[in-house]
Amino acid sequence: MTVSGKLHAIHGPITDQFPGPGRPGGHELTPEQVESFRKNGFVKGGRVLDDRQLAALRDAVELFWSGKNPRMGDLYEIDQAWRDAPQKHLFHILGMWLVDESFHDLLWHPAITAKAAQLLETPAVRFWHDQVFYKPPRHPGIVAWHQDYSYWTRSVPARHLTCNIALDDTTIENGCLHYVAGSHRWGLLPKLNLLKDMEGVRGILTPAQLEEFKPEPMLVKAGECTFHHSHTMHGSYGNASAGPRRTAALNFMHPETRCADGVNPLLYGVPVIPKGEIIQGDHFPIVTEDS
Repeated sequence: MTVSGKLHAIHGPITDQFPGPGRPGGHELTPEQVESFRKNGFVKGGRVLDDRQLAALRDAVELFWSGKNPRMGDLYEIDQAWRDAPQKHLFHILGMWLVDESFHDLLWHPAITAKAAQLLETPAVRFWHDQVFYKPPRHPGIVAWHQDYSYWTRSVPARHLTCNIALDDTTIENGCLHYVAGSHRWGLLPKLNLLKDMEGVRGILTPAQLEEFKPEPMLVKAGECTFHHSHTMHGSYGNASAGPRRTAALNFMHPETRCADGVNPLLYGVPVIPKGEIIQGDHFPIVTEDS
């Protein structure tokens, strides 16, 4: 289904790919999974996409990758490093929900939002923004070690969460995501270049942090997901395999998160929100039934 008008103004599913917001209904994480998240700063969330949903999202990524998406101008951002050197840096975009109906509807998928509500400890979950990472076959592009919130300090306090959804089986060879257990308790570290220097983080860690720096690979199947805390150190290496590795990331926040800037748009093309006011509006919808 294709609709006219701006997708950000529609707060609920457009297609029949995903159910709308609703009660958790069996989608919750187990108490053991929640405890693991609290301890380590990340957790595997199991399968959240069926085969039809997975195919729709893959098709959408390929359509955009080919330059044939008719809404490309509505996107928040395509990473400049890729524009400058696509043979070196991976393809990374923000705002896929603005340009594709299936990605738009993914925001309200209760298999994801129910888990996000548990981990954020709030019945109402607000959407922050999405990302797509595309690693073509035999491509060296990396995502350097980083904490998400170091890029999000324009929103306060730090009550954010990310769900990474594998659109392809992930392996060591194709550059799967790695997490550093316990790093969400390190406090906020300086912001690093996301796509250029894999090991740059080692220059800013204390001896104690370097001792704890033991990345764990997240080997998940297509359609499965992981969740991580906004301060959890994570990254991924290049893709040495013969197939692509595609990932969708949905970033959520507590519904009362506020704007720390008030001068600049929180995302490209979004109206400025005054400093100290709750981040809300068409670009930041509540994606759960409870509000």
